[in-house]
Amino acid sequence: MKELCQFKHFLGLEIDRVQEGIFLCQQKYSRDLLKKFVMLECKPISTPIEPNTKMCAHEGRDLEDVTMYRQLVDSLIYLNLTRPDISYVVDVTSRYMQNPKKPHLEAVRRILRYVKSTPGYGVLYEKGGDCKLAGYYDADYAGDHETRRSTTGYVFMLGSGAISWWSKRQPIVSLSTTEEEYRAIAMADQESTWLIQLLKDLRQPTDYAVPLYCDNQSAIRLAKNPIFHARTKHVEVHYHFIREKVLQEEIVIEHIKIENQVADLFTKGLGGNKFESFCKQLGMVERTKAGVEGEC
Repeated sequence: MKELCQFKHFLGLEIDRVQEGIFLCQQKYSRDLLKKFVMLECKPISTPIEPNTKMCAHEGRDLEDVTMYRQLVDSLIYLNLTRPDISYVVDVTSRYMQNPKKPHLEAVRRILRYVKSTPGYGVLYEKGGDCKLAGYYDADYAGDHETRRSTTGYVFMLGSGAISWWSKRQPIVSLSTTEEEYRAIAMADQESTWLIQLLKDLRQPTDYAVPLYCDNQSAIRLAKNPIFHARTKHVEVHYHFIREKVLQEEIVIEHIKIENQVADLFTKGLGGNKFESFCKQLGMVERTKAGVEGEC
């Protein structure tokens, strides 16, 4: 291994040091992706998925060639490295890799139309300020139309930008909104534990309880209540894991208003204004607005 020069490119990732801080994006990769799948001249669109979109595994006509669909989704999964704004819809479309239908392909093409409108989107990590770790998590109760499983979404911020995000369908069906939110806490808590250890390895210890923001009051009360009721015994394992972290003051679970819950971006399709607002909260900006000169 040799340090030859200032780090600028790595496997499609572009790192720019600007006056405000560090900007990460995949602009060239996005353009190459559009060119590869003949979408350079497509009509751009402002959101990657329509609100309240429900996809089904058995609706629609079979595709003659599923290879393109799989290549498209695989490419978008890699683009998700710097694009938390497409995390949810990429997770949804990846569920149909084995037997995709025409509506699924149309959904993927809509993502490309969104990428066409935002090729230089990336995450800006501003220098200075309060560089502390904070997490947001949410779950869309019974959001999957076929299995009625909930979708968990979380994002962790370090200072002004997102450093870790996730959108995934829960492994089992939850019986209440409290249960599905509590499972989401457990997943976010595991990620926070890993991030805390990573920061320690980088000699940036977290000498504070990492806040996890939740919009469900019942889940917060359950985390603080040491007495189990019969109706909540099925989440006991998750409870003890979370409770231990709270008592050790590694995390603190705090309430946030639903209109400020940025993790909604990872659990469902949102309208244009809300989608744009949450992207800004994640530290996402266009390449030109980050102060980067020229294009790749």
